[in-house]
Amino acid sequence: MTLKKVDLRNTGQFPALLLDYLDQKPSLQEFYSVYPTIDNARKAIDSRVDFDQEKRQTLVQVLEKQYHGSPYKPDFSILLDAKTFTVTTGHQLNIFAGPLYIIYKIVTTIKLAQELKKAYPDCNFVPVYWMATEDHDFEEIASFHLFGQTHKWEGEHKGAVGRLDPKELESILKRLPVKPLLFAKAYLENNTLSDAVRCYMHELFGQDGLICIDADDADLKRHFLPIIKQELTNPISEKLVTDTTKKLSSLGYHTPLHAREINLFYLQDNLRERIVREGDAFTVLNTDISFSEGEIIELADEHPEYFSPNVVLRPLYEEVILPNLAYIGGPSEVPYWMQLKGIFDHYQVPFPMLIPRNFGMYVNSSQRKKVEKLRINYEDLFLDQVVLRRTFVEKTTEKSLTLDDQKTSFLSVFDSILEKAVAVDKTMGGAVKAEQAKLLNSLENLEKRIRKAEERNHESEIDQLLNLKNKLFPKGTAQERYDNFLNFYMDDPLFIRKFFDAFSPLDFKYYILIEDHE
Repeated sequence: MTLKKVDLRNTGQFPALLLDYLDQKPSLQEFYSVYPTIDNARKAIDSRVDFDQEKRQTLVQVLEKQYHGSPYKPDFSILLDAKTFTVTTGHQLNIFAGPLYIIYKIVTTIKLAQELKKAYPDCNFVPVYWMATEDHDFEEIASFHLFGQTHKWEGEHKGAVGRLDPKELESILKRLPVKPLLFAKAYLENNTLSDAVRCYMHELFGQDGLICIDADDADLKRHFLPIIKQELTNPISEKLVTDTTKKLSSLGYHTPLHAREINLFYLQDNLRERIVREGDAFTVLNTDISFSEGEIIELADEHPEYFSPNVVLRPLYEEVILPNLAYIGGPSEVPYWMQLKGIFDHYQVPFPMLIPRNFGMYVNSSQRKKVEKLRINYEDLFLDQVVLRRTFVEKTTEKSLTLDDQKTSFLSVFDSILEKAVAVDKTMGGAVKAEQAKLLNSLENLEKRIRKAEERNHESEIDQLLNLKNKLFPKGTAQERYDNFLNFYMDDPLFIRKFFDAFSPLDFKYYILIEDHE
């Protein structure tokens, strides 16, 4: 494999808030705690040395229960050690592991844990995949793209997706041209989607120390209970997020997150709906369920598992129950975590290092040969099609396609005409400049026609270039956000290992892995 790296700013794919954070722009320092470097990780470690031992014990007990019966079960007892910390990523339970970038998230997280261990050998670092089992947006997880086809989990499904029956996916397994045993075992031998995802992630990454956690658990939520109660009776999250959002907006940044008065859902089988306050009553939207304040607090005490944090409180819940040092997120996740800094400060919960996952593109040998034949830069492939065509023609042609010299000559002539005209009549200046503008506009149109004519001379090459672009950016989307890893893994079981070799979690670039052989 050959590895090339592209500066994130040169891809046109990332929000300004993320890019300026990575550039350590001074105006953003109040929105995070520790900038992610190996040396700075010591500060994050020091902030977590007093993590509650009771929470560690709960965490180990819950993981033992969730991994019961799994082959080669991890040794969770390491999490009881006060010098053991986690690094975490999270995602929805997309079927068949969803698009490539979910795999990239996990590889980045594991690699970070490995690098931290080398730098701080007296400590232990456990990579954690936080499964978004409580999420209820079924449509977002219900399809994937394989070998040019889109496969979809049909039907009406409500409530937390982690509780769904994965055996329903048997119909998709039967339709696939090749049956992936990894997923057949996971989906057909487990009773919940949560267990199925843990099964195949353990198969793929258990050897690397990855632990999958399902936080839809009463014992874990009991540690979050004080925050649940405050969110119900004296909510502060909305104001804190709104204040932070206003500050970021005043700096010119778009922010992805919107907080609500109560940032909790009511969670039962087949039901996850927002809790809202209406006068003295608490109601569950789209249901007939309602509580007085006393009733809902009593319910929280008895059944904290009935309360599910939304996107505003989920990161806080994570940091409350894990001895966590870093969160590895996507290009939208890092910005929305920055909107939450005020909530962490309010509850005095340490804010983790925010680390964007590694971004990647895989170029097979056939595509590499096409790149070499067309003599283009990999960076050019991130351009939109119109700009890509023009850039290619300008780099390829041996002819001059601009009329810049001619424009300069005409401007010089018009300067002379203007001087003569205003000497005769000062009101002539406007007429001369109008004629000049018309001529320059005509030259611009001629220049475009010249470029178009030269594009036609390279039509075959341009077609090849755009076909390559469409392969690497299917449907106009980055490969990592569209293609499923099975597109590559089925023919190359070492596919994921190549990204372990290539990725560097704290080198914030776009990684292009190029296959050298047939």
